[in-house]
Amino acid sequence: MPNSIKAITTQAAPQPFGHYVQATEAAGVVYVSGQLAARADGASLADQPFEIQARQALANIIAIVDGAGLSRDRIAKVTAYIVGVEYWPAFNAIYADVFGAHRPARAVVPVPELHHGYLIELEAIAVR
Repeated sequence: MPNSIKAITTQAAPQPFGHYVQATEAAGVVYVSGQLAARADGASLADQPFEIQARQALANIIAIVDGAGLSRDRIAKVTAYIVGVEYWPAFNAIYADVFGAHRPARAVVPVPELHHGYLIELEAIAVR
């Protein structure tokens, strides 16, 4: 059905902490829910340095996009919420390392705090 909304789930990323799914797909667009720095087994990395948290949150986004049958080069947009604008350069470097030549559109939003003491949360949009 072309107008349906399909839930996307994978065991390669943490299961949702609340009433939402890892991602949904509608009309060939995959909307990835906010991802924190938790491992696929649910273990929190909130006590780890920003760089480790950023890499894990990006890995979760990529795992979910992969679970939708897409590759990271199909990610069109990433929104990053980071606690403290001072992490912006570190995030930019990690983002460039993870995506390489692929350059999705991006917004980085400094916020005062995130749930459970995390330093970063990412959401993404990918296209089929």
